[in-house]
Amino acid sequence: MVVGVLRIVLGLPWNESLKGKRSVVRKIIERARARFNVAAAEIDDLDAHRRAVLGFTVISNDRRHAMSMLDTLTSFVASTTEAQILDRRVELTTYSTDSLGLGSEAMNDGEPGSAGSPYADDEDSEDDDG
Repeated sequence: MVVGVLRIVLGLPWNESLKGKRSVVRKIIERARARFNVAAAEIDDLDAHRRAVLGFTVISNDRRHAMSMLDTLTSFVASTTEAQILDRRVELTTYSTDSLGLGSEAMNDGEPGSAGSPYADDEDSEDDDG
């Protein structure tokens, strides 16, 4: 599993209020979520009306696909608004099922409460206390 994080800093030199900034930010975030099915939020400089810092997260099973999605998101943000992209940072992190503590048995069944599921009930297990 690959988790990609994109941080974009936008400059809004023409903007005169937080209300105007919220309008621009909301438009970008809502459209990105709908079009790309990503997690998105304003993550910093919340009280600065001429600067916005946005964060986007994608999950994929392939590093190239995750990077491609983040590149496409950057182009989308640039084309969606007149705001200037001042900075862009990307971080890709790869997780294996072993590093998450999920063995092959846990990955085979996604039904909560089923044997082998990470959500299985522990009612039948014996306590060490007595």
